[in-house]
Amino acid sequence: MTDTSLPHNTIEIEADKSAWPLLKHERNWGPWQLGISLATAAAATWCYIIGEYTGYYLGFGQGFAALFAGSMIGMLIVALAAVPICIRFGVDSIASCKPQFGSAGWIIPAALQQISIVGWNSLLLIFFAKSTTQLLIALGVIPDADTVWLVPGTIFLACALVFLFLLKGSGGLDRIAKILVAHVFVGFWMLYILVTQRWDDIEAAKPAYAAPDALWNYTTGVEIGIVSLLSWWPYIGAMVRMAPKGRTAAVPVMIGMGAPVPILSLIGIAGILVLQVSDPAEWMRTIGGPVYGIIALLFVAAANLGTAVAGVYASAIGLRHFPGLDRVSWPKLLLITIAPVVLVGLFIPELFFANFGSFLAFIGMAFAPLCGIQIADYFFLRHRRIDIRAMFVGGPGTSYRFWSGFNPAALLAMAGGCGTYLYLLNPLTYVSHAPYDYTTATLPTLFVSGLIHIIVTRVVVQPAGKGGY
Repeated sequence: MTDTSLPHNTIEIEADKSAWPLLKHERNWGPWQLGISLATAAAATWCYIIGEYTGYYLGFGQGFAALFAGSMIGMLIVALAAVPICIRFGVDSIASCKPQFGSAGWIIPAALQQISIVGWNSLLLIFFAKSTTQLLIALGVIPDADTVWLVPGTIFLACALVFLFLLKGSGGLDRIAKILVAHVFVGFWMLYILVTQRWDDIEAAKPAYAAPDALWNYTTGVEIGIVSLLSWWPYIGAMVRMAPKGRTAAVPVMIGMGAPVPILSLIGIAGILVLQVSDPAEWMRTIGGPVYGIIALLFVAAANLGTAVAGVYASAIGLRHFPGLDRVSWPKLLLITIAPVVLVGLFIPELFFANFGSFLAFIGMAFAPLCGIQIADYFFLRHRRIDIRAMFVGGPGTSYRFWSGFNPAALLAMAGGCGTYLYLLNPLTYVSHAPYDYTTATLPTLFVSGLIHIIVTRVVVQPAGKGGY
């Protein structure tokens, strides 16, 4: 989709490599293609870390129940917030928030998207590098002494692979997903091995940091599930916009993206309860010997690479909304997108490992208000009426110009939502306040941000004739 009014020397951008709305004939992913891509992206090392943090507070059965409930709630929130606009108009997550935040205010969700994806991709590719290093050691290709240079070198290699896979845009994402989706079934096999061989130990294990209040432990497990799935907001639009209609996306979104996380997180829960380590690459050799260890290492490497490909693609499409990057060639945009991940992986690789719990809480604190605002705006204020032209033409007098491009209702709602989350759950210490035990931190945040957005819109924005309501 190109603009014929542009100068002849302007680079033409293929539809799936741009942020412009996709036309019906350009949206060619069926339910299976979408489901496979979403499942491949969902199943990665973060599942084990999510399971590890849940296993600190809950046992195997309770941990799975809490995570599954939280994951389905979180996925439903993301689906209600972003998917209706994204799949209706063929746009990504950043475009979907312009009616709420304004023609300039969208930069706030865009910044959150970039921080989230860079954080996740850094975490995943560092794990990819470590797993690949362990694999080479297990195969006798390199001695232990060479690991100092190999980890950063492998991170660079992984980033290069992601770049090559995505040169063909969504087509590259689709092809790599069809290959790497096999790792989801390998994950189920690893879970089966662990459960069948160490079931008695799993049943007898006690969570290391369980609070005396059983309700608090369970609520925290649900909260971890919710915020983990809220992190899909930055990714979801870039993939579901490739599907032609909502009926195509509903089941793949909930099952393909929502279900693998709690199921594969069981590997992390069981690992941390019994073996005090959530990464299967480290404990599969203990259970099944070198062969099992090599399979696990291959699984971890493939899982992280598939998710990183999805993340970089979504991030690149999000960057298209920034002036100056909308007409940059696709290879250059990929390099710009991958560069922060390379820098983090090479120079501060342990940062995200040491602060993963806080990073999860940041996801909830950032994306819960955002989703609350989108749901309230689309369903209760606009009644599902969107001006698609105003999403991309934001000059004076356009529907989403508001005040200098910013909507005060969304800004106040974001501030109120973040404050609500911070009161209910401190992301650094995990100290909570009532009624967290009964509500989680995310759900009240979602409600408060949505309510503030509705009130300020009714009282200030609509009477001023702003926002195209």
